[in-house]
Amino acid sequence: MAGLASQGGCGREDDADPAVDTPAAEADDQYKPEVDEGLGASVAILVDNSGSMEDRAKGDAKRKFVVAREALATVLAATDSFVAAQPDFPINVGLYTFSSRVQTRVPVQRYNRETLRSAIESLPEPDGGTAIGDAMAAARADLYRAGTFRKYILVVTDGENTNGRSPESVAREIARRSEGAVRMYFIAFDIDAGHFDFLREVRGEVMGAGNGLALKASLDTIYRGKILAEALDAGETLPDSTRRVIPDTTRSPASSKERLQ
Repeated sequence: MAGLASQGGCGREDDADPAVDTPAAEADDQYKPEVDEGLGASVAILVDNSGSMEDRAKGDAKRKFVVAREALATVLAATDSFVAAQPDFPINVGLYTFSSRVQTRVPVQRYNRETLRSAIESLPEPDGGTAIGDAMAAARADLYRAGTFRKYILVVTDGENTNGRSPESVAREIARRSEGAVRMYFIAFDIDAGHFDFLREVRGEVMGAGNGLALKASLDTIYRGKILAEALDAGETLPDSTRRVIPDTTRSPASSKERLQ
């Protein structure tokens, strides 16, 4: 896929080869923030765009890449609600796709619904292999430019790694060098979640999703129920007087349950 500009909701192709060995001192420097960090959360969302995403998951009428992009609306809705409830709490979101190569569609930056929506709608059809580890390495670098203490990588994939560094080796490196500052979550879409059990050893988590409905539920559970909730609750919470109710916008109005963050 051709490279695109890195700003304004478009993408850039990450040409650097993350598989090349890096001297230890230089690698340590890569885990030093490039800007002053403060409260808030920065999330890099990595979406599989390999050839297998052209297929349909069992029970789904739509192809997996279409279902995945529709599921990303869950992220937009949850972030809208969070920002409305906590307007002074910085939330940065980036969007990346990976096939045989990695493309940055939106770098990790202050949340902008229209920028992300436009990037999602303009994604090309799937093709190529599956470079999960390389995508994690590229996103990790952007997280250290985002300016928040809390950093998250969220991967949606329907296959095992076929190109570049293995996600296990990258996950272990990130966990070790970041000293746990970067949390990692995977959603195994139409693939056995056991392929990513290594995440449990680095304080990460993997959830399975056998079809489109399960994908939306898992994405909401991890993004809204874990990442956004943890961003406030894990030692960086705002005073109780500033806490507000964040509605669950993924439910119908009649059954909506509100969560106090």
